[in-house]
Amino acid sequence: MMYALADCNNFYASCERVFDPKLVNKPVIVLSNNDGCVVARSQEAKQVGIQMGQPVFECRDIIRSHAVIVRSSNYALYEDMSRRVVSAILHFIPDVEIYSIDEAFCDLAPMAGRDFDKLCREIRSAVLQWTGIPVSIGIGSTKTLAKIANRVAKRDASTDAVYRFPCDVNESRRVLSETRVEDVWGIGRRWGRRFRQLGVQSALDLAQMPPSIVRSHFNVTAMQTGMELAGVRCHELEAAPAPRRTLVRSRSFGEAVKRWDEMYQAIASHATRAAEKLRLEGGVAGRLSVFIQTNRFRQDQPQHCVSGSCELMPSTNTTPVLVEHASSIGRQLWKPGHAYKKAGVMLSEITFGEMQGALFSSRDDAHDARLMEVLDRINMTMGSGTLHPAATGRHQRTGFMRQEHCSPRYTTRWSELPKVI
Repeated sequence: MMYALADCNNFYASCERVFDPKLVNKPVIVLSNNDGCVVARSQEAKQVGIQMGQPVFECRDIIRSHAVIVRSSNYALYEDMSRRVVSAILHFIPDVEIYSIDEAFCDLAPMAGRDFDKLCREIRSAVLQWTGIPVSIGIGSTKTLAKIANRVAKRDASTDAVYRFPCDVNESRRVLSETRVEDVWGIGRRWGRRFRQLGVQSALDLAQMPPSIVRSHFNVTAMQTGMELAGVRCHELEAAPAPRRTLVRSRSFGEAVKRWDEMYQAIASHATRAAEKLRLEGGVAGRLSVFIQTNRFRQDQPQHCVSGSCELMPSTNTTPVLVEHASSIGRQLWKPGHAYKKAGVMLSEITFGEMQGALFSSRDDAHDARLMEVLDRINMTMGSGTLHPAATGRHQRTGFMRQEHCSPRYTTRWSELPKVI
């Protein structure tokens, strides 16, 4: 059994470069919603010292002095390009697990007998030719080892972006010993600090640690990670993503919100979008939570970070019901005299399949279902937001979001198709 992990290089920045070749070999950064923080960097941007997650106001001097190109997040473009990358991979390998927007695991077992290194180089070449997105591919006997191999493929130019985790014992020990424990897939900084307190410094140390000891100090997930580093397969390819347990819709405001009517519209908009997404996936939620918060970086202003929730009986995905509950919770949380930076809605206790009604519910579930079906059909046909609750405002302001450097949605909007001059 062998796995390959295909990981798009600097994905958001690479997507921007596909349709604007002038950005090639230039430092490029992509900002989060509201142009707040850096969420993607080209290699050139990394080299001039811009950090992942760094607030943009902290690196303005670097941006100016190194002529860094700045782009706002364009998720419609990134999601479509991600689908194109996966489609290209599926031309070569039938079993693919989409792990994230820029990563996919591939099961190489059906390709037994072929040269895996050569196959992965063919895939990399085809993805680059068909989509313009460069990818790095790591190959390993477990998904965790494939992750480490991918890390080597990205960092070692001699691999030409494709690296197979070595079978030779001494070579494999070297690769694992050069990988810090916190850089192992699923470990991270918090667990990394705890492992270091136990004397575990590298991936090799974790692979050699008895599984029972790992579990006693952490949990079964950490234990399985250690076993996978030792070559014991614990994680199979997931052909279909696991059903979600929660659904969150939140966004920072471009300008601080100081009036309840604006916060009311924002919360209603988040609840509406969450309901649409939940219906699209065929789920219903049993609990709804709302949170609002001020800007924690503005210590010169009064701070207020609070959340509230309620049980939904029966579980539902009906927009008016969710908007009503979300708005009621938000009103209880609202505190005048504060400048709020962010608000959000979370749906949890999500279930799929046939919905069970409540014995004493006064709502007509069949009527609600028909109403939502018509609403979704119209919005799908005529454009998102064509019909929307009055609570979201007469002129919907998309989360009050600031996007001063957004590129066109080249592949998903007719009006924004690339122009050849």
